[in-house]
Amino acid sequence: MFDMMKMMGKMKEVQEKMQEAQENLVNISASAEAGAGMVKATVNGKKQLIKLEIDDSLLNPNDQQMVKDLVIAATNKALEEVEELAKEEIKKQTSGLIPNIPGFDLSTFGR
Repeated sequence: MFDMMKMMGKMKEVQEKMQEAQENLVNISASAEAGAGMVKATVNGKKQLIKLEIDDSLLNPNDQQMVKDLVIAATNKALEEVEELAKEEIKKQTSGLIPNIPGFDLSTFGR
């Protein structure tokens, strides 16, 4: 027979685990490079740019647009990578708590 209290307890547990997983996203990071390593961006699981390295050879005022383009490219690559890592982390944190329901994506929960 269906136990509503057990299900409610399980949902509370899932909610707590999701909150914990969301809070832990700040602890994961991904880095990407552009321009053969001349620009490197690092972002965390909360999609925040946390570190940016620019090779000194790029700091010529005449190369300003190229630097901007490389920063954008490196940041976007890092954000793509950290998105995948964040999905994996949330999946790992909630593993076994709820059944695998096709089309039910927990990676967007709480955002």
